[in-house]
Formats: sequence, C-alpha cells, structure tokens
Amino acid sequence: MELNGILIPAATPFDPVTGELDLVGLRSNLRRWMEHPVRGIVFCGSTGEAVLLDDDERFALIEGGRELIPEDRLMVVGTGAESTRATIRNCRVAAGCGADAVLVQPPAFYKGQMTDAVLRDHYTAVADGSPVPVVLYQVPLRFSTLDLGTGLVSELSTHENVIGIKDSRGDLGLVGDLVERTRKGFQVLVGNGARLYASLEIGAVGAILGIANLVPGESAALHRAFTEGRTGEAGRLQERVAPVHDQIVGAFGVAGVKAALDRLGYRGGDPRAPLRPLDDAGRTVVHAVLAQAGVQAGSDPA
Repeated sequence: MELNGILIPAATPFDPVTGELDLVGLRSNLRRWMEHPVRGIVFCGSTGEAVLLDDDERFALIEGGRELIPEDRLMVVGTGAESTRATIRNCRVAAGCGADAVLVQPPAFYKGQMTDAVLRDHYTAVADGSPVPVVLYQVPLRFSTLDLGTGLVSELSTHENVIGIKDSRGDLGLVGDLVERTRKGFQVLVGNGARLYASLEIGAVGAILGIANLVPGESAALHRAFTEGRTGEAGRLQERVAPVHDQIVGAFGVAGVKAALDRLGYRGGDPRAPLRPLDDAGRTVVHAVLAQAGVQAGSDPA
C-alpha cells in the first residue's frame, strides 16, 4: 500500500448544543477536503480527539465518513488502546468499516513497564491480528506517550503487515535514522507541517498533518512539487505554511485547529471537555496567522 502524499487527520466536530458527534458537519468538511489531491483521511487520531470519543462514536465516525472517501484515496483509522486485546479488536472493527490501514499508538499508561520487549510483543500481536496494514504511531512527546526507539521500529518494520510509521516528534535526525535503519519499502510519514520539506528531503514519503485540515491544497501541492523536482516551488510553499503549523497547530493544538476551521468556513466548533476552546485573544492570533498566510474562507489554496 502506497502512503506517499498528504493525509488529513480529520478534526471531529461536535454539536454545540448537545455535545454529540456532528456527523453532518464532518461530512461537509470531508466534501471540501476531497476536492484537493490529498492521499486520504485519518479518523480517530490526536487531532480528532480520539481519546475523548466513546466506542460507538468511533464506529459512527468511520462508518459515516467512508462513503465520502473515493476508492482511490485512503481511509486510515487510529486504533491504539492500552491493552493488546482492545487494540486488535479496534483494528478488526475499523477494517469491517472499510479502513484501508490502521494507525496504532503505543500503550503508555504503564509507561515504566513498556520495555522494547513488551512493545515488540504488543505490536507483533497487533500486526498478526489486524486484517489491514498497520502504521506505527509515534505520538508527539508532549502528550501522554512514550518514545519508540529506532531499533525497535527497525525490528518491527520486518513484519510484513507493518508498512510504515507516522513520526510526530519533529526531530529531523530521528526521521533520518528511521529512513536509514528500517527495511526497504518501509514508509516514513511525519506529522510536523513546518518541517515537511526537510523531511521529504531526507527520505520521508509523506505526512499526516494537522495543518492539512486548514490548507489541504497547499500541503498536497508542496508534496507534489517536491516529488516532481520543483524544489523552489516546494520551498516557497513550505515558507507559507510553516507559520500555520507553528503558530496554530503547535501553539494551540486541537483548539487552535478548530478555531481556524471555523474561520475558514469549515465545521470546527469547540473541543470536547476537559479540553477548552480558545479565548478571544487566542482566536485573534489564529485569525491573524491565517490572514498573513493568505488563507481565507471559501478560497481554499490549491
């Protein structure tokens, strides 16, 4: 399975009155995102507030979104859980709903006991039990997570059902290590939109980017320009989108992405408690960053 390109880790909108999942708003967002040449959509990721979703909401989310994702695009679903048993179950449910691949974050609650040997056994069991290919997920270290060592990833990359990794640490040296030390054909994706160009330069094949919620056209154009050898154009696009990552996604997280979506005419809304929405000062910053980057409602950059 080719992961080359940009995947959007879809934000999850909630009804402003009831707090329930807003599937109408999600489907509206999907229609707009699919107008751009992105590789696909990721549901139930960090930007999608997966850890705050009920099990039935996850099912409704991926089932409701599948029909709006064309067959030539990918639907990837986050399935990581604290137990190996639950992770495998989630993989099977996602596959049954039409997932092309699963994105699996490591179990981290008992962090002190999550040795490389334990994690190797966990991921091997998940890869053996998943009906669809597995993408490892190195969650941003500012979250409640752990660091997947390059040696461990290299070992797991030899499993025929482990096809890649999303590395959201933002460390180019570590991205280079993953590219060099994993098996041929293992696909490295990144999650830092400010370092996409540099990551592609050292061997990453694509990215799952929070900023792609906001600038899907430019994110995809950057990747395409680089892969087609138009590095000057890719560099200019990187300069334009980097502040969107640094000052919105990096600075404000989910609340920033959702405030920006609202500004751009998508359905963003408030995060689910205990996360809080941006205050007025934060929204002012978000609006200014979008304006500076030339990103406006109704005029998605291509």
